[in-house]
Amino acid sequence: MNAPGALIERPPAPRGGPGRGTGRPAGGAAPRALLWQLALALASAAYATGAAVGWGSEETALVMGDFGLSLAALTASVSCFLYARAPGSRFRPAWLLFSFSSAMAAAGNGVWGWYEVVLERPVPSPSVADLFFLLFAPPAIVGLLVLAKRPVTRAGWVCLGLDAWLIGGSLLTLSWSLALTHTARFQGESVARAALSLAYPLLDIVLVSMVLALHFRRSQANRSAVHTAIAALALTVLCDALFTSPLLRESYRSGQLLDAGWFAGSLLLAYAPWGARRTVDRAAPRRGPRHHPRHPSRPVAGSLAALTPYLAAAVCTLGILYNVIEGRRVDRVVVFTGCTVVLALVVRQGIMLVDNIALTHELAQKENHFRSLVQGSSDVIMIAAPTGVLHYVSPAASGVYGREADELIGSELASLIHPDDLGAVVHEVRRFLAASPAEEPTTRIECRFKSGTGEWLNVESTVNRHQGGLIFNSRDVTERVRLQAQLQHNAEHDPLTELPNRALFTKRVRQALGGRRSGDSGTAVLFIDLDGFKGVNDRLGHQAGDELLVQAARRLQDSVRAGDTAARLGGDEFAALIVGDGGQDQVARELQVHEIADRLRLTLSEPYRVEGREVRIAASIGVAFAEPGISAGDLLRNADLAMYRAKAGGKNRVELYAPHMQAEAGRRPKAEARPRTPLKGEIPRAALGDDAARTSLGSGDFTLLHQPVVNLATGRVAAVAAHPRRRSSQGILFSPADFLRAADEGERVGELAPWLLEQAVEQAAERRRLGHHAPVSVRLTAGGLLDRSLSVPVVEALLTHHALPPGALIVELADSDPRISFDGLEQRLVALRRLGVRIALDGFGSGYAAITALRRLPVDILKLDRGLVEGVAESARLHKITSGLLRIARDLGMQSVADGVDAPEQVLALRAMGCGHGQGTAFAGPLDEYRLRRVLARNAFTVPDGVTPPVLAGCTGPGRLPAPLPAGLPSMRSHNETRVPPT
Repeated sequence: MNAPGALIERPPAPRGGPGRGTGRPAGGAAPRALLWQLALALASAAYATGAAVGWGSEETALVMGDFGLSLAALTASVSCFLYARAPGSRFRPAWLLFSFSSAMAAAGNGVWGWYEVVLERPVPSPSVADLFFLLFAPPAIVGLLVLAKRPVTRAGWVCLGLDAWLIGGSLLTLSWSLALTHTARFQGESVARAALSLAYPLLDIVLVSMVLALHFRRSQANRSAVHTAIAALALTVLCDALFTSPLLRESYRSGQLLDAGWFAGSLLLAYAPWGARRTVDRAAPRRGPRHHPRHPSRPVAGSLAALTPYLAAAVCTLGILYNVIEGRRVDRVVVFTGCTVVLALVVRQGIMLVDNIALTHELAQKENHFRSLVQGSSDVIMIAAPTGVLHYVSPAASGVYGREADELIGSELASLIHPDDLGAVVHEVRRFLAASPAEEPTTRIECRFKSGTGEWLNVESTVNRHQGGLIFNSRDVTERVRLQAQLQHNAEHDPLTELPNRALFTKRVRQALGGRRSGDSGTAVLFIDLDGFKGVNDRLGHQAGDELLVQAARRLQDSVRAGDTAARLGGDEFAALIVGDGGQDQVARELQVHEIADRLRLTLSEPYRVEGREVRIAASIGVAFAEPGISAGDLLRNADLAMYRAKAGGKNRVELYAPHMQAEAGRRPKAEARPRTPLKGEIPRAALGDDAARTSLGSGDFTLLHQPVVNLATGRVAAVAAHPRRRSSQGILFSPADFLRAADEGERVGELAPWLLEQAVEQAAERRRLGHHAPVSVRLTAGGLLDRSLSVPVVEALLTHHALPPGALIVELADSDPRISFDGLEQRLVALRRLGVRIALDGFGSGYAAITALRRLPVDILKLDRGLVEGVAESARLHKITSGLLRIARDLGMQSVADGVDAPEQVLALRAMGCGHGQGTAFAGPLDEYRLRRVLARNAFTVPDGVTPPVLAGCTGPGRLPAPLPAGLPSMRSHNETRVPPT
């Protein structure tokens, strides 16, 4: 595109004509129609030539002049009848009437030939032939009325009648003055013969009047066929007028040149429905309504239609002037007819004047209505000409774009679009203009539009066609695009360090292993674990631990190359993707990556400055190289094994993955060899069956704590969230995730889920029997949900066994594994929801595929991630993101729960944003069963009151602090990056 004005230029037509690329030969219809037209012309020319030379003999001239015309009229009758009977034919009654009219002409010519050829005597006057000829005009006139576009108002019908009389009266005046006045004097003839002499011209005048009046009111459907039929009837009427004139009537003999006009008119009427149908109906789908060729004849036709009454009055005046110039006495018929024509003209103009006034008033009302809609709309409406120049811009442009409408009018549309988006916009506009309006009436375009301040706004436009140009209905969606980008960023990045999370890192590893680098063995993954982080976290606190993680992430990000990826996988685990260049041998590449890893280890091991103190930690790094055919999951697993080998070898070192590490991991002593303590309250075999029964999960004792979920407006307990804990031999409580990670029993997560669910349901049922009806919420992973031990029949049997209603159970879906298919997870959740169990989406706003899960899974409750809640009162950015997520929850009709509400100012901020519920130490930490029942009996927490504290104020908002935890209860607040000490 060389010029901005070419934005909406139409695509060029394909070479080779419109017939190519349509899937069928389009050129076959045109040659066949041309052959029919050529045959029609040759037949008419042959008949005219024979008539001009006298057919060779008088007898042949009589046969061709009588039976030849009868055969041609019969052909027209049969053709119109067959077309009317054909399926899908238009205006069937009109073509049946034309068939009857042609049949009458065929019969009249047949009777005429019977007298002249068979009986060899002159045709009597009047005769049966005259009856048939007189019956030719009325059906043709009614057929023309059927073909015409019917008026929709009474005034239209009156104007149609007046137009017909104006034309007919003027022709009657002129013909009466020229010829009919002599015929009307009888001259000794009988009344029947004189009436017959007048009937022919009068019927012809009526037929001509209808042809002329209806020519400007024809229907647009099957237009070519209607034109051909009107031309055939006009040719027939012209020949009738010549026949009735005194100059030809006395000297007329059958077979003369005048018969060639009747012959051609009959053949033209026979050709009208079929030939026109081939040429027009088959060509229309190829061209389609998307083409808008200019029709210069339409303004002329409209002008002639408007001038018809005045032309009729002029013809009537000429008839009267002819009598005056010839010195004749003006006939009373002429005077009467002229007066009625003038009166009809006056009445018609009066009707049209009243109709025009009404139409003008209606048009003004509609114009005001649409002007109010356009000018009052919050969307910007723009009309662009075919050259790309804006001809109209609605006043809303000043509020949306910050530019006045008058400033935009006359500018090039392409000059206002961002250069990076212009190519895509041009492509979409040209594709839209090339499509059929019936199949694609509108299209949507998103691009960046230049505002009055110079900023680029994200604009969404609905585009429609308009007189060769385009109409743009545009709205500013910048805020929506920013929120979508932020949601996508949150779903793929760690909220603390802003590094890519595990999901995005796995995706980039998969991309590096595929495509043109699929065989590059130089690609490597570094798995990094911070040694000594737990000690820093325990000594200095969680805030210091977070600051240390941020500094380590910054060092890692600064140490990798521009094309590589650094990520935080969770806790104090990081990873780096080193993309291969494919140009070095394997040994050299391994040395280079090992040097990068060792340099990274030294960088991460340098002292950190945290809260004014110098802190030292180390880093254990495992390195795994890509192999042909290896998957992203296997490559990450190999790097993880190498990292564990580095920690087992003394920490603060770099280890390269070797195949024997996989074998050593398989020979690692299993947890079954360790002392095991049975779990209290295992799922009974009667409820779950033999295959679902579980044993203990490791050394130590597991217990279940509950944390209240509080209504932020009333302070009442809306639900309780179950939290499994393991108590070590020293009496310290650890989360199951920390325990399993430290004990290297990650494969036993599936054994914990059935026990957790059974314990939560059993205790909730017991509380319900005591009168505490708060539902219980159980957090399960996607893998645990899809395990057969938690199938829908198992859950239903468990609820039935403990007499707990399904509505009293809430299943929280934890962040799902990217390797788990959404299809199976969706089916399992739909089945649970059909059972009556409510579904909550945990950690929304962070983690893998949060938007996809929200779109596909049946979710009742959205649980905001604690990473968003922690800074909602201090960070303006987190405040805006959290507000947008809560607005999504409200729009989808879902309840909202904030996790990690630990401060009164967080309660105030979340409540002001419309969050319904929250859980956290601002109300209570996880409680044992005794303390939980005390809370449920009280069923009310003190919630802070007052206005929302200002964001980024750095101070505690108004309101009272929540009541302290009961004495003797250990603090349940734990940092999920805290390492479990050896037991």
